[in-house]
Amino acid sequence: MDKPASHNWAMRGLFAALAFLVLFLHLLPLDAQPNRWPFPDVLIALTFAWVLRRPDYVPTLLVAFVMLMADLLLQRPPGLLAALVVFGSAYLRSAAPGMKDAGFVGEWMSVGVVITGVFLANRVILSILSVQQAALWPVMIQLILTIACYPAIVGLSQSVFGVRRMSASDASAVGGRA
Repeated sequence: MDKPASHNWAMRGLFAALAFLVLFLHLLPLDAQPNRWPFPDVLIALTFAWVLRRPDYVPTLLVAFVMLMADLLLQRPPGLLAALVVFGSAYLRSAAPGMKDAGFVGEWMSVGVVITGVFLANRVILSILSVQQAALWPVMIQLILTIACYPAIVGLSQSVFGVRRMSASDASAVGGRA
C-alpha cells in the first residue's frame, strides 16, 4: 500500500516537471523573427492525455496550479484558461471509464471536442470582456495542431513515462483508498 502512494506522488512530480519543461522551452528565445505557425498547446494535450490514462497522477489542484503558472508565465489573462482546462479535465475524468470501450479514435475525437470547447470558450469570454486577443487564423491553426499532436503525446506518455490506462485492479485499489 505504501508503494502505490509513493509511486503516485512520483508521477505527480513527473507531470509537474514535464509541465514546467514545456513552459521553459516555450519561453526560450530561440528565434528573433516572429513565428509563422503557432506552436500547439502541448501542455493542454499532455494534461488531457494523463487525465484520461491515469487520473490519480494529475489531481485537480495540480492541474489548476500548473495551468495558473502557465497563464502567469505566458502573460495570458490569469486564471481564465486555467479554469477552462480544469473544467475540461474534470469532464474527461468523469468520462474516462466510458471511453475504454470507444477505442483510441473515439478518445481522440472526445479530446478534440473538449480542446475545441476550451479554445472557443476562452475566445468568447475574452471577446465579452473586450480583451485584446490574437487574430482568429493563428488560433485556429494552434487548435488544429494541438488536436493533431495529441496522439504523439499519448504515445510518448505511454512508451517513455509508462502512463497507461488503469487496469481493473488499479481502479479497485484507487477506489478502495478513497
